[in-house]
Amino acid sequence: MSRPPFPAATPPAPQPGQPLASAPRPAVPQGRTAERRTLVVGRGISVQGTIQDAERLVVEGIVEATMIHAAELQIAPGGMFRGEVEVEDAEVAGTIDGTLTTRGSLVVRSTGRVLGTARCRRLQVEDGGQITGQIEMITEPRAPEGRPAGEARPGEPSRPADPA
Repeated sequence: MSRPPFPAATPPAPQPGQPLASAPRPAVPQGRTAERRTLVVGRGISVQGTIQDAERLVVEGIVEATMIHAAELQIAPGGMFRGEVEVEDAEVAGTIDGTLTTRGSLVVRSTGRVLGTARCRRLQVEDGGQITGQIEMITEPRAPEGRPAGEARPGEPSRPADPA
């Protein structure tokens, strides 16, 4: 083998009394931004239960979950998601069966199927994409944290809260 299978051992920690500035720092590749924590459920893999702390969920196999909060959901062709999910943006090229809430955009690709309830702010369906169930368009702006929707700021007229 030309290189070891594991990274080289890290240098020892600085000794007491040694300035921290002289401690070596790990190299960070140039041009790379912070990547989202991604969970990929590959083809032929089935996952049931709770998924936490994944910012991006890519479903190529089968996922059954009661509730997932993530920034991004991608369901690949042949992938299946059953359950409830709330994300910023979603791209469906496989099948989702349940409740999908996207605070941003929902894109249903030509091979995608949405069964159940979908709530989204923006919707794009390619020719061949299927939606069976209920679509709810989110039209009101998101309320700032700590203030219920419909509650006015000081000096603003109040507006009634959505009865739904």
